[in-house]
Amino acid sequence: MKVVALAGGVGGAKLVNGLSKVIPGKDLSVIVNTGDDFLFHGLYVCPDLDTVLYTLAGINNPITGWGRNCETWHVLEELRKINEDVWFNIGDKDLAIHLERTRRLATGCTLTEVTRFLIEKFQVCCQVIPMTNTPVRTKVNTRELGRLDFQEYFVKHKFQPVLKSIEFENIDNATLSPEVSNAINQADLVVICPSNPFVSIAPILKIPGILQLINNKTSVAVSPLIEGKAIRGPAAKMFKELGIEPGPMAAAEFYKDILNGLVYDEKDGDLTIELHRWGIISLAANTRMIDEECQVKLAEVVCQFGKLLMKDPQV
Repeated sequence: MKVVALAGGVGGAKLVNGLSKVIPGKDLSVIVNTGDDFLFHGLYVCPDLDTVLYTLAGINNPITGWGRNCETWHVLEELRKINEDVWFNIGDKDLAIHLERTRRLATGCTLTEVTRFLIEKFQVCCQVIPMTNTPVRTKVNTRELGRLDFQEYFVKHKFQPVLKSIEFENIDNATLSPEVSNAINQADLVVICPSNPFVSIAPILKIPGILQLINNKTSVAVSPLIEGKAIRGPAAKMFKELGIEPGPMAAAEFYKDILNGLVYDEKDGDLTIELHRWGIISLAANTRMIDEECQVKLAEVVCQFGKLLMKDPQV
């Protein structure tokens, strides 16, 4: 079974790591959100791509879920002595990735080519593919501070401003890369990871042409919300501020046009009847990925569920 996972953020990276343990590398492709990408002192930073890369390579910070393990911060400390308004944390090991990515992009390499080079260097077996080579930037419109770059909203202001709307700058000009198209065309199953639907998955789904490809596939999503809360990050807060009750039903409605099945946490009860009105088959399971063993177990559940849906969409 060939699987394509759509991912962004720590939750997405955790499930992708579990999938990498139960699916041969040649059969797993991960399409990663790049709407969060931004320039940091002239360097091209890809937070979601790097979180997925570091997690798959086993070198991520196990406490935060993002960044490198055993990191040092000498460059950042010196930079803050010069410029007090440095609000994004980049460690010394992390910095090396951004330097090399920026250098290669400047020579004319695409982001997909640079990412392929990095996953090979870190001996990651599966494909990790940016959602597009076209620069797309997530912008957040807030009540207090107006329009912000996503990283300003998320990191600098710790996602405290009240959300009014989200937009994806330059999304209409974004193009599907051959690598993304081929991965989806060859896939048997599309897995939407438990990432933030608004800012991690929506940018991927808004790339022109990608929905048509996914609609031809069996797709399963894992809800990022448990008992109305996100494990981390602003997903639940975003739902509330946009007038939507956070929970598995909200995630299902967000994806209902492309979804065959939803895996949600067993603590949210039985949603079989509610989800059936959208033609979505539900499965309750333990979706808390507190360690790698849990990541693998959830990945096994998702794959088995996907296989059942491929055989019988009405199961």
